[in-house]
Amino acid sequence: MELDIRNLEFSYGKKASAIFKGFDLNVKDGSILAILGKSGSGKSTLLRIISGLEDRSKGYIRIGDRTVQDENTFIQAEKRNTGFIFQNYALFPYLTVAQNIAFGMKGKDDVRVKEMVSLTRLDGLEKRYPHELSGGQQQRVALARSLAPKPSILLMDEPFSSLDTALVKDLREDLRRIIRSTGMTTIIVTHDEDDARALADETLVLDCQ
Repeated sequence: MELDIRNLEFSYGKKASAIFKGFDLNVKDGSILAILGKSGSGKSTLLRIISGLEDRSKGYIRIGDRTVQDENTFIQAEKRNTGFIFQNYALFPYLTVAQNIAFGMKGKDDVRVKEMVSLTRLDGLEKRYPHELSGGQQQRVALARSLAPKPSILLMDEPFSSLDTALVKDLREDLRRIIRSTGMTTIIVTHDEDDARALADETLVLDCQ
């Protein structure tokens, strides 16, 4: 779905400097946007605002034809239908791969879990626990879990930051293949220009205010 943000303002507290002021962003339906910027430029904060984990002070956010936040509206994070992959993947250590993938779905859907296992090439690993997986496999579980509920938009925060450099090239190709196959609008926060070139249709560079 298309993401549209207009006149966004945000700061951590009334006396803090504004991280965003008069900020506009439009991401077309099905496109992949990479966001680059130095530490403190607001990259991860922007994802948290879009997902509803942070509350902006001004402006509106629209996902598809639904306004999720403006002066009179605040749709809570769990009701925004956004998929969010955190830097550390945030897998549940006491759940198997299949159980982690199924966690975000409403009701039991073994067919959908199998679809996600196949899409992310996790076949044969369904009964393993996160500590039994490699870093790349954990990343793919996190991706499968985020995609399983069919979110409107996918948000990824530094998806390769905890992985060995040798793995990243292959994983970039896997990630782009998976996202393209779903046609999902995706925003990827990264500090690495190579990630942006390999994955994204467009790149946005954020500067510190």
